[in-house]
Amino acid sequence: MELPKWTVPALQGAAAGAVTLAIAGFNWGGWVTGGTASKMIKDASNTAVAAALTPHCLARSAADPEVITIMATLDKASTWKKRSIIEKSGWATPLGTNKPSWELAEACLKELEKDT
Repeated sequence: MELPKWTVPALQGAAAGAVTLAIAGFNWGGWVTGGTASKMIKDASNTAVAAALTPHCLARSAADPEVITIMATLDKASTWKKRSIIEKSGWATPLGTNKPSWELAEACLKELEKDT
């Protein structure tokens, strides 16, 4: 059985169109891979949890007897060390966990700096 003459150019055109569509979709159409989508979801959920727990962090800081010392240390610290000070204070450790959340520490620090 012999294929019609138009079959090869049609298949080449379809392949070129598929490649062009994929390039346009991933570059300008907003398409993402499954891994990228998972990372975006994780980042968004971490940000939302940090925003929800920021009042808890502020309440813990207000109730801490060492708040004056820690806030003085924060004022003197360089920008890149401030988050670790919040983490070490325990204010950014969510309930039921043993380690601090860096997203929560960032959000808490931002709110603490607004108040000063």
